[in-house]
Amino acid sequence: MSGFQLQRLGILMEPEPGNPQEIEGVLNPAATRGPDGMLYLFPRYVAKGNYSRIGIARVKFNEVGDPCGVERLGIALEPSADYERRSDGSGGCEDARVTFVEPLRHYVMTYTALSPGGPRMVDREHESIWISYCPMPPKGLVPHRPGLFNSHHRLATPVSPWEKLKIGGGTPPVLTKYGWLILYHGVSKMAEPGNDGRQLCYSAGVMLLSKAHPHEILYRSAEPVLTPELPQERHGTIANVVFPTGIDRRDDLGSPDRFDVYFGMADNRIGVARLDMPEYLPPGALADKDGAKTGGQE
Repeated sequence: MSGFQLQRLGILMEPEPGNPQEIEGVLNPAATRGPDGMLYLFPRYVAKGNYSRIGIARVKFNEVGDPCGVERLGIALEPSADYERRSDGSGGCEDARVTFVEPLRHYVMTYTALSPGGPRMVDREHESIWISYCPMPPKGLVPHRPGLFNSHHRLATPVSPWEKLKIGGGTPPVLTKYGWLILYHGVSKMAEPGNDGRQLCYSAGVMLLSKAHPHEILYRSAEPVLTPELPQERHGTIANVVFPTGIDRRDDLGSPDRFDVYFGMADNRIGVARLDMPEYLPPGALADKDGAKTGGQE
């Protein structure tokens, strides 16, 4: 097993009974702290016909500081642009990620748009994770046009059996004492047909990237840190899926080495799990076949 382990804390959100906007699922949330210090999720709400909106919800915590529920605050993003809608009235805004960009003093959201041609798919030769860079304007200035990304690097390709078919992005990178932490997803075929007749399995792994050179991998989990085990992860809209998308460092508890990870469960619910950084980086980071750099602590 990996030196990093996630401890499940429970199911945080599921479709609200009687709410047509959520009838087909609540999943894959972004997570960020607002200016008020509160934690907000931006989950994907799926209505009939796979019509997706991005909602907003405030996370509630119990007396020991664990996430225990949410307060729904409405819709943050509704399909309206041409690239989000189809001529038959369907469409969608899906799977948001939110990051606070300090130089801009703004929150930036990325998401998948279900356009007339469908969501943009990754082809076989690019079933890997890439990293790109976008020059930022001087501090205090707001960009007047979309950023131009350049200096593209392939960060990682599938290595371990649990991610053999493909890997993809998960949580936004967060800076830790070891470097940039990301949780990503990997896809494999199950040895036997899984529940609901589905043979694919989505699991989650950990990477740590160099603070100074983020295209260098310092650590990569050889085994998944989270894999479908609970009934709610093995049965749902798409069976056998855990899909991490949101992460929250628990500075509010005075625990900068503790992270809460929010993830989709079988494309139907949202779970939360806890990750504590180890005292030392575990040995045995895996290098890609193509020579991606890996190592121990800097």
